[in-house]
Amino acid sequence: MNSDPKSTIEAGKAILGIEFGSTRIKAVLIDQENKPIAQGSHEWENQLVDGLWTYSVEAIWYGLQDCYADLRANVKKLYDTEIEILAAIGVSAMMHGYMAFDKAQNILVPFRTWRNTNTAKAAAELSELFVYNIPLRWSISHLYQAILDNEEHVKDIDYLTTLAGFVHWQITGNKVLGVGDASGMIPVDTATKTYSAEMVDKFDRLVAPKGYDWKLLDILPKVLLAGENAGFLTAEGAKRLDVSGHLKPGIPVCPPEGDAGTGMVATNAVKQRTGNVSAGTSSFSMIVLEKELSRPYEMIDMVTTPDGSLVAMVHCNNCTSDLNAWVGLFREYQELLGVPVDMNEVFGKLYNNALKGDADCGGLISYNYISGEPVTGLAEGRPLFVRSANDRFNLANFMRAHLYASVGVLKIGNDILFKEEKVEVDRITGHGGLFKTKGVGQRILAAAINSPISVMETAGEGGAWGIALLGAYLVNNVKQQSLADFLDETVFAGDAGTEIAPTAEDVAGFNAYIENYKTGLGIEEAAVRFKK
Repeated sequence: MNSDPKSTIEAGKAILGIEFGSTRIKAVLIDQENKPIAQGSHEWENQLVDGLWTYSVEAIWYGLQDCYADLRANVKKLYDTEIEILAAIGVSAMMHGYMAFDKAQNILVPFRTWRNTNTAKAAAELSELFVYNIPLRWSISHLYQAILDNEEHVKDIDYLTTLAGFVHWQITGNKVLGVGDASGMIPVDTATKTYSAEMVDKFDRLVAPKGYDWKLLDILPKVLLAGENAGFLTAEGAKRLDVSGHLKPGIPVCPPEGDAGTGMVATNAVKQRTGNVSAGTSSFSMIVLEKELSRPYEMIDMVTTPDGSLVAMVHCNNCTSDLNAWVGLFREYQELLGVPVDMNEVFGKLYNNALKGDADCGGLISYNYISGEPVTGLAEGRPLFVRSANDRFNLANFMRAHLYASVGVLKIGNDILFKEEKVEVDRITGHGGLFKTKGVGQRILAAAINSPISVMETAGEGGAWGIALLGAYLVNNVKQQSLADFLDETVFAGDAGTEIAPTAEDVAGFNAYIENYKTGLGIEEAAVRFKK
């Protein structure tokens, strides 16, 4: 099966994964052994238009085409060949949000992304109606908020989808969505593996007095599981992707997924009793459950894996931004002394020194709230460092307090799962910037959630690789394995990464820190009220 990348590409055996992230669109080409052989990317930024965060349809297509052109150039440079045919393609994107179209396929209002928080009233009313936590960023919250606001366009909706669903529809002609992404539109019933019939019915009855000529199921994409046929690249779709005209139509395209699902695939965390933590600018944990939680919790979102298992998601708006800002201050000090700066060395020295600090950070507390934090009930944020005169104020404790803060809110959400709901996990995998300095972020997270944490070398490949793997599962699953077994045995082949288990001292220290943290939340609330 081993063949060089050039012949893999020329034989049409390579698989393409594309992911639309918040700041970057990334394309990854993998070989038959699921290893990345080429990549391309495009940087982009959301715009605030009429008070709502959006990306224009033009920006979506330009970004996709520029990203693919960058991939083509990378293939040309590395292998001196052209991509003509592929074994499969997969598209994923940031989840949730709102893309509504009329019968003529015109977008009715600019794409409303997951970042928008104008949906609070709708989300609260739907959570009560469904007896299920409906987050602000879910598509159903956006739709109902538009109804509450009497927006003119709602009556003309013919199709409602997510960003991944939109791109997939335009390149295949199919109005479908992977179950993981679909579970962020409206809750999915894990028994039927499609939208909850009970909640769809409740919603239809709720909005019936408005007299729209659509019912909810008329306008939502069809739900598909990983490995199911989601269509083929059309001639128009091929032109949309590759403006140079080399790419040929007819390529199978796997069900489009959300970035949470592709993160689970990329960290081999789709099996029940596994989970992953993504920790960078923001952080979230995904724990694959064996059964439903006993009741809804406002700080826990329920979604699914790409093959339809129930997942408890704790999403935190803040993670490493404040920590990075403090590290930047030490960089400035180093520059002031005239010492050459290597940021990897600065991070490495400061992070490792933090491990020498007291397990409870000597009483020091940090609130890393660059923006608001729904889990702790703060609509706005103000970064804050707090100490009393008697605390042990030294560099190790200072850095440790900021590392603890980066996963502190995550701990508060996960404590509900592990302590109140008694959820059990066999393996949690960490990925993202916090884990770049070997062993440190891993040890801190292990202490926070009192669970062994693994980090894989491949975790840095990210969601574009994850959706490429779902493409491989569609066309290369020769043994007809479940997605979990395919990842375990075919992709990761026993590579569980490097594991760090928590120590009793670290766990006790983090628990003491988080009690101080919770007690001091009133200080953060007062700081938010203080306006310059």
